[in-house]
Amino acid sequence: MKHIILSLCALLCTWCASAQEALGESTLPTSPEQHTNGTVTFRYTAPKATQVTVSGDFSAEPLPMTCNAEGVWEATTTPLDSELYTYSFQVDGVRTIDPSNVHTVRDIATVSNLFIVGGERGDLYSVQQVPHGTVSRVWYPSPTLGIERRMTIYTPPGYEEGKGRYPVLYLLHGMGGDEEAWIALGRTAQILDNLIAAGKAEKMIVVMTNGNAIQQAAPGHCPEGLYKPQFKLPKTMEGSFEQSFGDVVKFIDQHYRTLAKREKRAIAGLSMGGFHALHISRTMPKTFDWVGLFSAATMKGENEAFYADWDVTLKAQRDNGLSLYWIGCGTDDFLWKMNAGFRQKLDAMEFPYTFRESDGGHTWRNWRIYLNEFAQLLFK
Repeated sequence: MKHIILSLCALLCTWCASAQEALGESTLPTSPEQHTNGTVTFRYTAPKATQVTVSGDFSAEPLPMTCNAEGVWEATTTPLDSELYTYSFQVDGVRTIDPSNVHTVRDIATVSNLFIVGGERGDLYSVQQVPHGTVSRVWYPSPTLGIERRMTIYTPPGYEEGKGRYPVLYLLHGMGGDEEAWIALGRTAQILDNLIAAGKAEKMIVVMTNGNAIQQAAPGHCPEGLYKPQFKLPKTMEGSFEQSFGDVVKFIDQHYRTLAKREKRAIAGLSMGGFHALHISRTMPKTFDWVGLFSAATMKGENEAFYADWDVTLKAQRDNGLSLYWIGCGTDDFLWKMNAGFRQKLDAMEFPYTFRESDGGHTWRNWRIYLNEFAQLLFK
């Protein structure tokens, strides 16, 4: 019996070694491959496919790919600027990710691969040899909404070891996003780590909430289980989230070493999050001294009663004084005209603000740039 057991163990060890060797000898092609001239080559194995293209934010149109004798499809870009890029393949009309690239990111219900071209922006979005902050997922009670909710919190390098107090940036996502969006797609931790290390930004706590008042947490991280994320949810732009935001501020001030005063609090958001930042800051004028609207939906929400007095409260916010009211929008953004109209409203009431015009549209590429520039202005 002992000999049989030893023989089985030896057989199992041989099989495991063979399996590991097979994994190490993967036949997947190299993709994406970055070249010294700034171009990037994508490859996808599909010998029976009739058409394969690669789509990403590096090109306005899908790039056609050509197939070699081994059934590997290939396409190479023009030289790319330093940036973080996402992409996917279309194989005979079916969207799929790159099996050669394990690095993916979810934007609402769409999963894409990513890669970074190093240099200026690319390095800012990458992990560098600098002191690092800590990213935590934290549950907090929201008496206003009557549920426990989850948020993502970045604490700066040295927070856990020290006793000092810090200013706070509340950073809000867009429609369809959740408390994972800014940390994954926005590269918040990498941007703050690198800016702080370079002496370009103050050390700060960054609070990234879930702006969908009906949700406890991101799909897959809540009691509802592994359901598919949706673009528009109930109770997103009708006042519920704005009216409950005091619960967030109270929890942060009670559980973190904050500088709990208006001059040391900022609020910013993209798209729907910019809408939230606009309305939270005007209804809580003594709470936030720094406001950032990134491609914001600058309009009234669905609950007429809550948004009816926004001219009155904007004027009160102006009279109360602000260190910074910062607006950024791309010239190709579908919300460009709405933002132009909002700036006319502010101009008419002599509300001071800073405007950042950029190229491009309603994209994470712009929002990462806005976070980088906005964060450098705060708390100084």
